[in-house]
Amino acid sequence: MSPAAEIARRRTFAIISHPDAGKTTLTEKFLLYGNAIHLAGTVTARKNQRATTSDWMALEKQRGISVSSTVLQFDYNGCAVNLLDTPGHKDFSEDTYRVLTAVDAALMVIDAGKGVEPQTRKLFEVCRRRGIPIFTFMNKCDRPTLDPLALIDELESVLGIAASPVVWPLGNGPSFRGVFDRTERAVHLFERVPNGAYEAPVNITGLDDPAVRGKLDDHTFNESTEQLAMLDGAGHPFDLAAIHAGQQTPVYFGSAINNFGIQLLLDGFLKHSVPPAPRRSVSVTVPGAPAPTEAREVPVDYEKFSGFIFKIQANMDPKHRDRIAFLRVCSGRFTRDMVVAHQRTGKQVRLSSSHKLFGQERETVDEAWPGDVIGLVGHDAFGIGDTLTEDRAIAYDEIPRFPPEVFAYLSNPTSSDAKKYRAGLEQLLQEGVVQSFTPRNAPPGATLLAAVGPLQFEVVQWRLKSEYNAESRLEPTNWTLLKWLEPHPSLANPSALVVASGVSFGADKFDNPVMLFPNDWTMRYFMEKNPDLKLHDMPIEQVNAK
Repeated sequence: MSPAAEIARRRTFAIISHPDAGKTTLTEKFLLYGNAIHLAGTVTARKNQRATTSDWMALEKQRGISVSSTVLQFDYNGCAVNLLDTPGHKDFSEDTYRVLTAVDAALMVIDAGKGVEPQTRKLFEVCRRRGIPIFTFMNKCDRPTLDPLALIDELESVLGIAASPVVWPLGNGPSFRGVFDRTERAVHLFERVPNGAYEAPVNITGLDDPAVRGKLDDHTFNESTEQLAMLDGAGHPFDLAAIHAGQQTPVYFGSAINNFGIQLLLDGFLKHSVPPAPRRSVSVTVPGAPAPTEAREVPVDYEKFSGFIFKIQANMDPKHRDRIAFLRVCSGRFTRDMVVAHQRTGKQVRLSSSHKLFGQERETVDEAWPGDVIGLVGHDAFGIGDTLTEDRAIAYDEIPRFPPEVFAYLSNPTSSDAKKYRAGLEQLLQEGVVQSFTPRNAPPGATLLAAVGPLQFEVVQWRLKSEYNAESRLEPTNWTLLKWLEPHPSLANPSALVVASGVSFGADKFDNPVMLFPNDWTMRYFMEKNPDLKLHDMPIEQVNAK
């Protein structure tokens, strides 16, 4: 197969949702229909059932939630699919934001009984800012739902995106009997299967078929035909160009737990989604390069390999206790054992231990193409956001940082664990599980951790104990706000500045000055008393890049 054909068949996407909308269940069902697994489990892993394939961490299986991102790769219907399963819990938003830098499209899962929820709105906005095409799946139609037309209206009024239903539900909750494919003008009637473990049997027919009429009660049949007539007359026509531009979302209805509508969703998504898109290189000075990198668009068919690391995860395989860096291939052809430039350090590195990923499982991969995500093992110098390339003129700046919202000191209460504790904490900080900052007058031996939500701290402690056998002590602080400070001569003597009680100066891991505030009033007081100093929500380099 030619390089152009290999690239064109790649589909790299993430599934986003509010917690409990059914994202991880849908991920599992995609694998089932893609023949990547033969028996689907359930999210909660009831007795005698498997835990969800994409949830590899024991803590995830215990709680029935996703708290880490996973890559799942499989072939389906001629497409090479890279599916990035992301955390749904709001406390792990940062991980999801980083993953969204590595995808070409997103599938938004909405609980049809609840409509658009807060976390869905947040993640949708991240996708919109990046111009990512978004497809929508209204899930849980086998339970009582909101009116389907109201759900479509909510997409348009709340999220501000045109919605074009591709598949329409026939019935609601107990009366849900199937879906109508508006593209093919065909009814898909479904039968329930035990625990949604196998592909649902499907009977395809027309809306005027007596078999359909016999399945639907009078109210459901009349309501469905009226709604379909309304959509045909006044709904947004399906516009592929608008979808690819992120201006319209195709909408599908179904039930992930019972496999209703999953085949239609998967087929439609892969058919109408986008192949890998070009990425932009930025102009920066890199060690050892003869000149700064070039600010330009890098085509996917550019002959030289390039890519960026968007996630680092340690101990996915408890047998080896290694560290894996997730790399999105952006251009050229990756081959195992190739030598590339690590732009941040300027060093040449050989990529010998490369893997195709399937949750916790992995297999050696010898080649990869733009759109693929590969796992690189054994490179401790790699960090999130690093560019690897054969062309020293390329550097990517894809990874955003976000202001944390909760803060706590972490320390080691057991001196005998000191070595294991330090090694474990250093590894977890490299992964970006949480951020760390250095405030002035910090307690001896304590590290200030900062995160979007408190559950991230729990994961750090749980992983220190389970993966490194190291105890830790967590102490909350009274800070609720962190701001980055624009450099200014007065920062050379912070004691001369007017600050309220409880405010602290500090630095991030790159030694950029930051300020920690107990509340909004103390921040406003600081701004009023020190008008020459500028505060920012993001690191200065991201502010300047805007």
